[in-house]
Amino acid sequence: MSHLRMGEAHRRITEYLNRFYDGVSSQDGASLRELLSLSSNSNYLLSVADALDTFQDANRLIDNFSDFLGPLFRSLHSLRLNNLLDSYTNFEKAANAFIQEFRNWEWTWALDPLFVIVYQLRVLAERADRELASNGKSPEKLKAAGSFLMKVFGVLAGKGPKRVGALYVTCQLFKIYFKLGTVHLCRSVIRSIETAKIFDFEEFPEGDKVTYMYYTGRLEVFNENFPAADHKLSNALMHCNPCSEANIRMILKYLIPVKLSIGILPNDWLLKKYNLVEYRNVVQALRKGDLRLLRHALQEHEHQLLRSGVYLVLEKLELQVYQRLFKKIYIIQKQRDPTKAHQMKLEVIVKALTWLEMDMDVDEVECIVSILIYKNLVKGYFAHKSKVVVLSKQDPFPKLNGKPVNS
Repeated sequence: MSHLRMGEAHRRITEYLNRFYDGVSSQDGASLRELLSLSSNSNYLLSVADALDTFQDANRLIDNFSDFLGPLFRSLHSLRLNNLLDSYTNFEKAANAFIQEFRNWEWTWALDPLFVIVYQLRVLAERADRELASNGKSPEKLKAAGSFLMKVFGVLAGKGPKRVGALYVTCQLFKIYFKLGTVHLCRSVIRSIETAKIFDFEEFPEGDKVTYMYYTGRLEVFNENFPAADHKLSNALMHCNPCSEANIRMILKYLIPVKLSIGILPNDWLLKKYNLVEYRNVVQALRKGDLRLLRHALQEHEHQLLRSGVYLVLEKLELQVYQRLFKKIYIIQKQRDPTKAHQMKLEVIVKALTWLEMDMDVDEVECIVSILIYKNLVKGYFAHKSKVVVLSKQDPFPKLNGKPVNS
């Protein structure tokens, strides 16, 4: 940290305060955004932090908003010294003071600084938790930030123009709950957004709507409600900024497993373009009816797929792979002898699986075919004595047509 002369430190702090007061009096939310983005490591804020290190009695320079600016300065100074827990604790005090002021400001200009404070609170809480965990203590600040954000949500959820900010806060809450693994807490916020008469969803900013659809879509994946997940994630994709490749990739990471589960396979160019290599062999396995390839693909990317929470979704694609394999056998039989195509011997399926290095006996295959018939992936019945599946002459392998395999 640079050693400043007292006069230069005094000048920097005074300049920061003047910029802050000007921003509030001219209701310029955008200029306040830069002043409050503590974690951005901007050269300007680093220079103010250095000044606070030299001029340690900065509080006496503050005229107004001392309840807010005092702890904000302490938070910035602590962050510069890498005292992350102190930084978060002071920032939460500053945020609390800001909310008290914010209640009295009628206009939406104040949403800009509020959003920065909400975002910074989450980011600083994550950093504080990493510091706590590395010192062998219980990480609890992200949970505290979640409680604080619920309070902010309550302030925004009333009538008036500021309610358009509620969705941004909701999305930050989703990020916290997903990170903490407490996704069940999303329900109450979703209920407020989707059932409250004061919210008109179309009124919210486009970016917030996309983020909201992305997270609620992920929740539907988590709950295995694939048609709803498809609707929400597709909506997020359709309205996502086409220049934001990282965000498109994040949406596709969940939308592709959903599409696969309802029988829709993506093109290979899409997987290449957005670097979703973990799905390439899964798609190939479905195209070929190759169970070994599916299991290999899941094993190869197991850690990544478990972390994103889509492993179980992909594992359930096995039934579709079996269906595709049986269909291939049926097509080959039809070419050889069209009159007997709809009679499929179980031992032929056993041979095909053996060729794929999947050792199964006739009884196991019979069990799988029974499940496929039950789940309407195969139309037909068993001739148990002759160990033959008699396939329907019309549409023996029904398409999913955008509906999930019933579980």
